[in-house]
Amino acid sequence: MARRAACDSLARLKRSITIAGGGLAGLSLAIALRARGVSVTVIEAGNYPRHRVCGEFISGVTEETLRALGIADLFDDAHRHVSLAWHDRDRRFLTDKMPVPAIGISRYALDERLRDRLLAAGGEVISGTRARPEPADGFVWAAGRRPRPGKWIGLKAHVRIATSTDLEMHSGTNGYAGLAGVEDGWTNVCGLFLLDKEIPAKGADLLPAYLEAGGSTRLAAALRDAEWRDGSFSSVAGFELGHQAPVPGLLCVGDADSMIPPFTGNGMSMAFQAAECAIEPVIAWVDDRQSWPETRRVIHGRLRHGFRRRLAVAALLHRALLHSGIRSALGSLAETRILPFRALLPLVR
Repeated sequence: MARRAACDSLARLKRSITIAGGGLAGLSLAIALRARGVSVTVIEAGNYPRHRVCGEFISGVTEETLRALGIADLFDDAHRHVSLAWHDRDRRFLTDKMPVPAIGISRYALDERLRDRLLAAGGEVISGTRARPEPADGFVWAAGRRPRPGKWIGLKAHVRIATSTDLEMHSGTNGYAGLAGVEDGWTNVCGLFLLDKEIPAKGADLLPAYLEAGGSTRLAAALRDAEWRDGSFSSVAGFELGHQAPVPGLLCVGDADSMIPPFTGNGMSMAFQAAECAIEPVIAWVDDRQSWPETRRVIHGRLRHGFRRRLAVAALLHRALLHSGIRSALGSLAETRILPFRALLPLVR
């Protein structure tokens, strides 16, 4: 047994892992691998700290997953969100409570914490450098979406705004936006909308403009009157939801593999779960117990098996939210307490 452990340690000194993408999936996987003695380098196109288009609350991941990744303590001071409300345009349909509290923390704070944890563990982070998606043994692509034509635009900003519940969802005719409290009294407002080049707005004005165009006029007005956090406005376009187009021979995790519609509040959790799925197969390659193609096959299979149902259900509900008749019917059911919110939630977890 001792000889086997010594051989494993020697193999791990000989084989290293390079991860392209220093976001949630890439950094958390790197931290987990370093805790197991693997040499890891993360290549990140941006710099830290940075704002990202993201709902910025974590719902659906277990404490066991966060501990397996070695990052559970990073959330000790984060918000715990319990109450929630759903508004369709300017009408509130639903108020309820999360069965399990969601964790509220900004990417501005979290990505930097993860980067610092990896550096403290002896990992390497090369920021300000863009990697190329070229398949190679020991190379993991966790750099998020690969740009391609799409019909969506994501918009996000931190504002100081009064909310009646911890989490709010505002749906409209052109998409939806979520509100979640993060650190220092800021509220993250993040929306996904059908791209509309006819909307007469630019920059940060796009967020209230899209909300107003979809019928969420009160929220749009509140945003225009609110204090905005300097530099927090972010936007992203050119992507599609669901399973992403594969690159032959490339091991992808996180958003590079699949993107769940953001109304589910499960995107950040999926990033951590994807990282956990990859730990043991990557270690098997590092220890020379399986080939890299087999490692890719195993991880791909785990991701498909683990995420298939929630992606399919989320895609159906996403389409329903953009259909005025179905959305109104769902709203009426929610208003009369018939909509089984707590039964639906596990289907997208």
